[in-house]
Amino acid sequence: MTARALTRMYDEALRPVGLKVTQLSLLAAIDRGLTGSISALADMLALERTTLTRNLRLLGEAGLIAPRASGGRAVAHELTDAGREALARATPLWRKAQDAVETELGSRAWLEARDALRALRRVARAQSTSPEAADFTTDHTAHEARTRGHGRGARSKSTRTG
Repeated sequence: MTARALTRMYDEALRPVGLKVTQLSLLAAIDRGLTGSISALADMLALERTTLTRNLRLLGEAGLIAPRASGGRAVAHELTDAGREALARATPLWRKAQDAVETELGSRAWLEARDALRALRRVARAQSTSPEAADFTTDHTAHEARTRGHGRGARSKSTRTG
């Protein structure tokens, strides 16, 4: 119930850009070059393959992503100029929603919740047979460390809700 409530909150925050939070996560993953096969990407983002395929199709139809040439059978994607613009417009909206969550919880409770969610994610990914999922967790954590608090004072920030 909590995940659904948070998803609705982020989706509402992103409504002006016309994106769902799942699509924003997908755009961010594509922007960071984390795309590979549909299965690997679905594992990395903890999405059902059908949900991922539907969102890739919608983002493609909206002109936000395009397939890029790759050496194998897997179809990789890249952001179009419109996709980069949508990501740039959506990120501050997501940040505002994220700040509201963190402010409402308070710094200590937010850090505890974030750490608990990360631990739950590690447990869930450890049960997965996909090495890509584990790689994404490691890469994402490194990305969070690089971007945490960037231009925001001493307060710790996360780039995902878990």
